[in-house]
Amino acid sequence: MEQADGLLVTAGAGMGVDSGLPDFRGMQGFWRAYPALGRARIAFEQIANPAAFRADPQLAWGFYGHRLALYRRTRPHAGFAILRRWAARMPAGAFVFTSNVDGQFQKAGFDPEKVCEVHGSIHHLQCCEPCADETWPADGFLPEIDADTCRLRGELPRCPRCGGLARPNILMFGDGAWIGRRSAAQQLRLDVWRQRVGRLLVVELGAGLAVPTVRWFGESLGVPLLRINPDAPECGLSRSVGLPLGALEALAAIDALLD
Repeated sequence: MEQADGLLVTAGAGMGVDSGLPDFRGMQGFWRAYPALGRARIAFEQIANPAAFRADPQLAWGFYGHRLALYRRTRPHAGFAILRRWAARMPAGAFVFTSNVDGQFQKAGFDPEKVCEVHGSIHHLQCCEPCADETWPADGFLPEIDADTCRLRGELPRCPRCGGLARPNILMFGDGAWIGRRSAAQQLRLDVWRQRVGRLLVVELGAGLAVPTVRWFGESLGVPLLRINPDAPECGLSRSVGLPLGALEALAAIDALLD
């Protein structure tokens, strides 16, 4: 930490657990978070799928609308502020690479221009078709959800160009219609930033094995990596440290040692 001049924070769903967010760990964990889907035996992969918007848009938007409202009211835990303090000590600051779609890093005060959301963001929408290569903010959509049925009440969000059904700008399972232009632009900014960093440190938080995008990216850079994960802290890199802890617990303990 003391040798690094730039901090790359890579984060998966485990980063949000300490803020009270579900990480959908296993089918039973998913159904505990969404009992209506559990009663119908609908798996996460089935509802987090563009086909669900075609088959039953009220149910699909019940699931995503609930998540949108949840993320909007969630307060980021203290670990986010610890990461910001570490980055402030480094000449190049920090960049974030995350598979999370919740917008918590921006909410915690990280520069939106230095966050790469590799799977998109629930805070942006796109056309289901799509009719054009465009996305737009979801700010004007205020979903009301029937918790007993996990269904959207009221009007479905619509594409402003064609009037068709809108969906979150999130890379889903079996998704050939995702508009990745926004995420690609973020990735380009990350690549440019990395070129200015001479001694990069990767701090990975809560990145699981089920969809290992975040883990693979951090390992591919060939720089020191600190992996924080209560279930899978192992890393085969020579310059790596694995801590079998939750994100907030590990960050607070390291911060105390640094101070």
